[in-house]
Amino acid sequence: MSTQSNGHTGNGNGNKTFAESAVSAESDTGSSVSGRVAPPPGQLKKADFVSDQEVRWCPGCGDYAILNNVQKVMPELGIPREKIVFVSGIGCSSRFPYYMNTYGFHSIHGRAPAIATGIKCANPELSVWVITGDGDALSIGGNHFIHAIRRNLDLNYILFNNRIYGLTKGQYSPTSEFGKKTKSTPSGTIDYPVNPLSLAIASESTFVARSIDIDVKHLGAMVDAAAKHKGISFIEVYQNCNIFNDGAFDYFAERTVRSDRVLYLEHGKPMVFGKNREKGIRMNGALPEVVTIGENGVTENDLLVHDINLKDPSVAFMLARMEQPEFPQPVGIFRAIARPTYEDMMTDQVHAAVAKSGSGSLEKLMNSGETWTVE
Repeated sequence: MSTQSNGHTGNGNGNKTFAESAVSAESDTGSSVSGRVAPPPGQLKKADFVSDQEVRWCPGCGDYAILNNVQKVMPELGIPREKIVFVSGIGCSSRFPYYMNTYGFHSIHGRAPAIATGIKCANPELSVWVITGDGDALSIGGNHFIHAIRRNLDLNYILFNNRIYGLTKGQYSPTSEFGKKTKSTPSGTIDYPVNPLSLAIASESTFVARSIDIDVKHLGAMVDAAAKHKGISFIEVYQNCNIFNDGAFDYFAERTVRSDRVLYLEHGKPMVFGKNREKGIRMNGALPEVVTIGENGVTENDLLVHDINLKDPSVAFMLARMEQPEFPQPVGIFRAIARPTYEDMMTDQVHAAVAKSGSGSLEKLMNSGETWTVE
């Protein structure tokens, strides 16, 4: 996505201070911001998750669709708003916490996963969401991205991928395609792009999914599935920047061509796509290939059946590498497996240490070993 400072300009919070805007949740006893009492979780509606902040994205930006879907899914989770936290870094997408009527942090560039880790470890009962962009997560934040995933914290991680730095006005990003001409690469970028799903899968993410901003129903289903997963859940969303990279995904995501160029992954079902569902993916040795059902004796029984629960990430990684024009662009859930979470194991270690050695004393610790007095 993009870079910006954490000053008062362009962060979408109007005239409010950071604290007033970042902490906007309402509890059973009312809200310090609005004074309204929140309804119980079972009676929450989408409107209850819409903050009073003016949304400051460019008209037509794909961020609106993602925000709308997250706000729609929130009431269905049955979680009190005071137990939901949105954490962002820097960039257009990182204005997100201001627009959610929950708790939130607009943090520093690339460090949202680190802050989210602290929140989750300090209070494992919270539902913690990381909102980031391709620049924020994969450039300066790449290290934090990898380690938050490999630790399997119970975080929901949504990466807005528009293949450009939008907030700083159109420089190439870590996901920009090879040869992309931008303000910072007038002769075309010579960087090979990062594949976010490949990186997430290689880091052993226990839930990996992908969707498209304009495919509203599908995007909502992915957000819902991620929220219900225990452990790290990572979603890449192809998101259009209509100002600096307009139409970046039209060659497969535009409605008139989508059925022929997008593969919707469905657990337990053969990989079929095409306007008339006449094409599919089968394995040719160790490699996938596109085939036409009915030609050369090919039937649906020959196709690769999708299994999101495979412990080995090899197939999910292979699917993440499939791209246009050789293959249809896969979207959906690539992987969803169970594994103990970091915060649960950390809590178990703390309890075991206390059971063995007692609760301890901070004063005793500070005065243990060699100490001296300065007079």
